[in-house]
Amino acid sequence: MGLFEDFSNFFETRLDEFLKDNPHLELQALEEQLREQEEDTLRLIAELNREEKKLQTQILAVAQDVQKWHKWVQKAQAANRLDLVAPAQEREAAFLRQGNQLWGQMQGVKERIKKSQEVYAQVQQRHQEVKVKAAELEANRVKAKAQQKPQNPWETQGWNQSKSYGSSNSLESQFKQWEMDEELEDLKRNMGL
Repeated sequence: MGLFEDFSNFFETRLDEFLKDNPHLELQALEEQLREQEEDTLRLIAELNREEKKLQTQILAVAQDVQKWHKWVQKAQAANRLDLVAPAQEREAAFLRQGNQLWGQMQGVKERIKKSQEVYAQVQQRHQEVKVKAAELEANRVKAKAQQKPQNPWETQGWNQSKSYGSSNSLESQFKQWEMDEELEDLKRNMGL
């Protein structure tokens, strides 16, 4: 595992260096992460909304059971059916406890929905900031590229720019001296000297 961890650390370090050297790519990666976070948060909110609806449905069903058993408790009490009163009251109490638990779960889900919506708003805001920063960076890159004079591959440096190699008379005299030295060498060889 050590070799894999070393390679992984090396890769992460090189990736971090690369992204620092190429900030526009770092912004693109960040923008992609934020987009994924937005999608994940929206999926979570949708899932929590479904869970809230399911709990609401369950609460309504339990409330109907509580009403039904409450009515039966009252009917048993009115008829003085003590053999039915206590079990009916226990059943009604069990449904009330179940309803309270479901209500607590629903309140927890509502709180999670609220927090998820806050997170989504924060992620959206951050995503917008990154988009603006990326657009600024791209505009600066385009502007910098436009300001650079395009280099024609057929142009030579001496053709379009004058570099100072001394005076042209000096350069010319150097070539003449060189040619005279070559001629002198040729004469010496021909004469056998």
